[in-house]
Amino acid sequence: MIPLIGLVVGIVLGLVLQPSVPAILQSYLPIAVVAALDAVFGGLRASLDGIFDDKVFVVSFLSNVVVAALIVFLGDQLGVGAQLSTGVIVVLGIRIFSNVAAIRRHLFKA
Repeated sequence: MIPLIGLVVGIVLGLVLQPSVPAILQSYLPIAVVAALDAVFGGLRASLDGIFDDKVFVVSFLSNVVVAALIVFLGDQLGVGAQLSTGVIVVLGIRIFSNVAAIRRHLFKA
């Protein structure tokens, strides 16, 4: 129940305060969101499998976001930011769809 309350509070605060992302960070935001979604779906899958650990989830969530942003930053510094961004999105997308498929199989037994 606490995560759901946190989600609602976060959405309401975002709508009321309408925060803006600095231009220098705008290229990293989509990567960070996809990395965070990967951790969330992985946590949901682990929860359904009965192996969820909150410490592992928090570390996974934070490290996914930081590592993905660092990879994109490194790509920007090397002049291949778009290619590395695409690579990060593809890898995380595969992981997200894999987790969603496992969640679907668990919920619908199909």
